[in-house]
This record gives sequence, structure tokens and C-alpha cells, in this order.
Amino acid sequence: MTPEEKSSLARFLDLAGDYLMDGHAKNRPNCFFEDDAPEEFSSLPLAYQVDEEEFSEYTQNPTPQRLASVLSSTGSFQNMADIAAAICACKACPLGATRTLAVPGEGVERPLVMVIGEGPGANEDASGRPFVGRAGQLLDKMLASIGLSREKNCYIANMVKCRPPGNRDPEPEEITACSPFLEQQITLLSPRLILCVGRVAAQNLLKTNNGINSLRGTFAEFRANSATENKPDNPAITNIEATEQTAIPVLCTFHPSALLMDESLKRPAWEDLKLLRAKIESLGEG
Repeated sequence: MTPEEKSSLARFLDLAGDYLMDGHAKNRPNCFFEDDAPEEFSSLPLAYQVDEEEFSEYTQNPTPQRLASVLSSTGSFQNMADIAAAICACKACPLGATRTLAVPGEGVERPLVMVIGEGPGANEDASGRPFVGRAGQLLDKMLASIGLSREKNCYIANMVKCRPPGNRDPEPEEITACSPFLEQQITLLSPRLILCVGRVAAQNLLKTNNGINSLRGTFAEFRANSATENKPDNPAITNIEATEQTAIPVLCTFHPSALLMDESLKRPAWEDLKLLRAKIESLGEG
């Protein structure tokens, strides 16, 4: 069966369903099938539809920015597993060609706190899990000191999902390519609080050029996109609640790797953690 025949059959079935439902045909974006989808989308969930106009622009100019636009314009993923599958299939920037494993994230759904770092390191690249090296072990101890853990009430992720070579800072185009994934993770998880660890994560999440010393020690806000905004007309996506844009308190602190290199930063980092604990208690989550 050719792709054209599949598309025609899909349109016919959609039209028949619309007729039986209420007699009105609905406008739907184009969709791809696993056996004939472009490489970048070969492992995306079948429920995830691609806007035809956006995808046409991407094929004419296949840049990370275009792919990010395609991903962000098509609406919400169904669940965290769908996002992870899309991340593991993504080749939107050069990091996709140099990684060993993509690192989508790890933790509980509906977390009290979402921790966001800059990108995976060597241990994370080898395991596919975030923050598992020395810095990750220190992060776990930092969280445990105020009653948090990835097993109980946290979700841990990064700005970029693949390791930058040599653990360098992610390039702007790499962050652009990954940003739709992170934004939809935040939307689906709906954390009560966000903890940004390190300058790169803090600056990019909060869209600022201020240094980490000026950003830490006080709460800022991140406004998550509405779950209904840009949502595709897709009956397969049903388990995302319609919500207004929500301002999530954000606290920035030093990256654990910085604490390993400079012990003088441990005291101010502990002050940040106490501030986070006080905020948790003020939310009635103590």
C-alpha cells in the first residue's frame, strides 16, 4: 500500500467518523505512518501528528530550528513515554550523531520539584539516565537533605537531552532543538516548583543573561504553556487536562559539579536548599 493510498484511506475513515459523530468534517493535519515516515520522525508515536505546512518548510530547509518549530507547533504528547520515544529518535542537531544514548529524564510524574540541569555527561551518555556520575550523586544527597528524591517526589531532566562532546556548554541551536521537549515535559509533569542547577539551565529557562550569582537566592517564575495551546485535533490524545498558563516558582543554584570543584560554594548552595525547603513548607507540602 503506497503512502498516498494510506493517506486517502485515513482521510476517508476520518470523514466517515465525522459524519457518524455530528455530520461535520473536521480539519486535521497530515500524519505519517511508521514505515514511510521521514527518518527524524520514524520512532514518534503514531498518535503524534505533524502539521503539513510546518513539515513542508522543514523539508525545504532542514535546520534544528525548523524541526523544533514542527515539534512545538503540533501540540502535546500523550504522556512522558511518548516524549522519551521522540527524544530517542531525534536527530535535530549534531548531538544526535555523537551521543551514545539520549537522556530524556527520570523521576515521578506530577513531581513536587522538577530539577533541570544543562546536559548529560559521560556517565549519563553511557547509561541513558540523568545525573548518575559524581555530580549526580552529590545532587541526590543535596535533595535528600531537604526530603526530596527522584524516587519519591522529584523529576530530573536537562536542557539538552544528548551529551555535548567534552562536556562543553550546549550551543544555542542545540538548546533550541531540545526546548520543545523540555517545555512539554514541564507541561505534562506540572511540578509545583522548579530547581535550576547551574548557569546554563538558569539563563535559558528564564531567558536572561544574568549570571548564576545574581539569579540564585531568590525565586523567579516560569510560565508553562497551556496544555490546550497548539493542541492537534487528535482524538487519540485525551489524557492531557486543559489548564490555564501556570506560573511555576523557580529557584536557581549552583550546579553540583561546581560544588565539587569549589567547596566555598557549598555554603551558599545550602542556603538555597533551605530556601527551597521553606517554599515547600509554605505550599503545605512539608
